[in-house]
Amino acid sequence: MIEKRGVRMSNRALDFTKTVYELCSQNPEIAEILRECGFSEITRPGMLHTAGRFMTIPKGAKMKGIDLEAVKRAFAERGYAIAEGGLT
Repeated sequence: MIEKRGVRMSNRALDFTKTVYELCSQNPEIAEILRECGFSEITRPGMLHTAGRFMTIPKGAKMKGIDLEAVKRAFAERGYAIAEGGLT
């Protein structure tokens, strides 16, 4: 964790505007966290390379009926900071 102006910030940022494929390619741990959150298909061979190339985490959560806030909490508990409007 990094502290900036008295606020603790994660040194691992997760950009929710990127596709699942992009995120998992950068960090394979993300696929496992998603699987634990209910995205069980993400670990199937080929899924990451097909649907993952156009699906974002928020779109996937909506489509599967998964609580996006619970997904955000799961990542935050593992030290990720969520960026929903893109990283600057």
